[in-house]
Amino acid sequence: MASILRLFTLLCFVFSIFISVSESKLLEPHAAESFNVSLIQNLRTSCSYTVIISTSCSSSRYTRDQISIAFGDGYGNQIYAPRLDDPSTKTFEQCSSDTFEINGPCTYQLCYVYLYRSGPDGWIPASVKIYSHGSKAVTFPYNTLVPESIWYGFNYCNSASDSSLLAVGLGRFMLVLLGFIVAGSTLLL
Repeated sequence: MASILRLFTLLCFVFSIFISVSESKLLEPHAAESFNVSLIQNLRTSCSYTVIISTSCSSSRYTRDQISIAFGDGYGNQIYAPRLDDPSTKTFEQCSSDTFEINGPCTYQLCYVYLYRSGPDGWIPASVKIYSHGSKAVTFPYNTLVPESIWYGFNYCNSASDSSLLAVGLGRFMLVLLGFIVAGSTLLL
């Protein structure tokens, strides 16, 4: 019985580590694996989005980098805004926030955002906050350099559901295992 309890404790420990590692990967920005802005829809319905991009205090004082953004929901509704940067208006200066009004297809709850940077300065965003119609605002915490010439950001659409499904499956496995342990200990008594 003691060895079964030790095995169960070990499995619970491994399960908790797995879940915490899966969750931490969701919170870090990453390069988009198969993101293509040419697939973005041009639908007749249009909604307005307020996008607030904060530049890190670790970034250069100002940037000449070209900055673009793409964001959307888990149902294929995507918004793309090329060239948000404008050196003449001092966008993306160190320790500042810039607000953009962007129109695009209406979405459900936003769950991904990618930034694209091209240029010599190495701009570092602190965060991206997006307000949309009928949905709560979503904040994506960057606090890291956006690599040059790749789409870089967050996709909670698939990752969150995949890890949730895996967590549910592992949770069910643990309940079944616990049932066998309890049944086995009852038979031994």
